[in-house]
Amino acid sequence: MPSAVEGPEGGEEGDVLRYEETEDNNVSPTDLSELLKEGTKDSHDRAENTQFVKDFLKGRIKKELFKLATVALHFTYSALEEEMDRNKDNPVFAPLYFPLELHRREALAKDLTYFYGEDWKEKIQCSEATQQYVDRIHHVGQHEPELLVAHAYTRYMGDLSGGQVLKKVAQRALKLPSTEEGIQFYVFDNVSNAQQFKQLYRARMNALDLDKNTKERIVEEANRAFRFNMQVFEELDKIGRSLAEEAQDGGVPVHDGKGDIRKCPYYADKLGTAGPGCPFHAALGMARQPLVQLVLAACVAVAAGAAAWYML
Repeated sequence: MPSAVEGPEGGEEGDVLRYEETEDNNVSPTDLSELLKEGTKDSHDRAENTQFVKDFLKGRIKKELFKLATVALHFTYSALEEEMDRNKDNPVFAPLYFPLELHRREALAKDLTYFYGEDWKEKIQCSEATQQYVDRIHHVGQHEPELLVAHAYTRYMGDLSGGQVLKKVAQRALKLPSTEEGIQFYVFDNVSNAQQFKQLYRARMNALDLDKNTKERIVEEANRAFRFNMQVFEELDKIGRSLAEEAQDGGVPVHDGKGDIRKCPYYADKLGTAGPGCPFHAALGMARQPLVQLVLAACVAVAAGAAAWYML
């Protein structure tokens, strides 16, 4: 699931996804960290108030939906860290390259193994909204690497902030093991003090040799990153509503719960991405019809009689 995204300083319950920031008298209003904090306030508010995030914070998250969110994170961070590796020596990004402390690919692989099994790579696929996010990250990394700062800042600083709140909510709501299987994404073993690390990260951002125009473009790209995250949230919320609707319709599952739920043609149809309904769902629907039930009962009776005759 998309984690909390980085945003400006906050306070009460409604701001649980924001980070606390220690006052630093050496920070200038023209520093990149300040420009990002002020320039993404509105985007952060909108992201925080998406239905998916609000439901998540209240503990209303289905395991199947959490799994799909983890899949989205896997594709997003795979793209981000591939481009970070590509630009690790580029002066416009190199000071923010912290693979040991921040990279999430291995942690997400552990989570996906927990949820889907050892063959998880064969069971997942990138959703439409996530693919758009991934494509943008690759474009930036290959053509405008200075804008990679915006994507790294938005994701990792959020993971170290509100992401820690989501970790606790998910563990409790989904009854995940206390050993943190399934939520390794939120575990930063090589960051001993998150607050100090975030201060270091912001200091490194502020030390980048960037002109005013480039800083403005980075803020604009950070807002774009927020929009991509919100599109993923909205996509997950739409899938979540489908899950809820089907549970209410017949009281029986329409999917076996294994693999990526988006691969089920029925769910794809609910999302407007496929044609015919799920055969499993259709069969169950027919089985609930009175006439079909009568025919089935007759068949069972005949079969039972034949079996009894045979046993004689």
